[in-house]
Amino acid sequence: MANRTIPVVNLSEFTDGDAKKRAAFVDKLGEAFHSIGFVGVTGHGISKDLIDGFYTAAKKFFAQDVKLKRKYEVPGLAGQRGYTSFGKEHAKQSDVPDLKEFFQMGQEVEDGDAIKSQYPDNVKVAEVPEFYAKGRELYQEFERAGTELLRAIAIYLDLGEDYFDKKIHNGNSILRAIHYPPITREPDSAIRAEQHEDINLITLLVGASAGGLELLNMDDEWMAITPEEDEIVINVGDMLQRLTNNYLKSTTHRVVNPPREEWHKPRLSIPFFLHPRSEMDLTVLDKCVTDERPQAYEPITAGGYLDERLREIGLKK
Repeated sequence: MANRTIPVVNLSEFTDGDAKKRAAFVDKLGEAFHSIGFVGVTGHGISKDLIDGFYTAAKKFFAQDVKLKRKYEVPGLAGQRGYTSFGKEHAKQSDVPDLKEFFQMGQEVEDGDAIKSQYPDNVKVAEVPEFYAKGRELYQEFERAGTELLRAIAIYLDLGEDYFDKKIHNGNSILRAIHYPPITREPDSAIRAEQHEDINLITLLVGASAGGLELLNMDDEWMAITPEEDEIVINVGDMLQRLTNNYLKSTTHRVVNPPREEWHKPRLSIPFFLHPRSEMDLTVLDKCVTDERPQAYEPITAGGYLDERLREIGLKK
């Protein structure tokens, strides 16, 4: 564990621990988000069987013929539901598409909340019914764990534990299954996923089927992130960085191509992008503005910001 790139915390110390353990967890998580923007989380309670089941279903979907997969691509949705074919998305500073295809599932509102009208229906794949079933279950588990992490962050920022609860209830979160196919020829300068920052509040990522994830540290060096078994990697997104006026860091990261001898290996990765409701106000928190850290951002809502960023990365026209 000595050569870890990112610190690790145990979420059960916050959810089930005494006051001392909870306070220690809050400090460690907050410090990781402030200094590096990434943290590994164990004790999250998401079952390995569920994760494995979703991986298996996702592999089965991506193994289908391209023509069949394209049947599940929904025009006009900016990739927010269903399939997005290879080469559609790029990092905001790049014109070269990432070497990936993906499938997205979103929020399903079950409590009569009027926000339901803002969300398109999820896409179900007739050929792989378990893909949706397992995805729905995993989505809810990620929401549960993500809510607890944001409660700890709210305490760290002295906002009151429930600060985010209503803002993320029925939020616009996305579960994305990303498939990086085997590399068959020298890529045109593209890597599997070019350097970028995430748009949302926090991202929860369950271990990918192959390595390649790297973060850019404070010294401008790329560092490989290799999670342990049963560890979820969490990173700060731009919305949380914006809200905290850069106090919590949305760290640049990328997925690099494997060594040539491993080009034949595909890579599957499952991130959960935890978003708030679109009306959440992302105006910088007063307490995060100081003489040394003047206000860096104009007021905007989460929905307005998401829209802006989807255009930048080429998913929305």
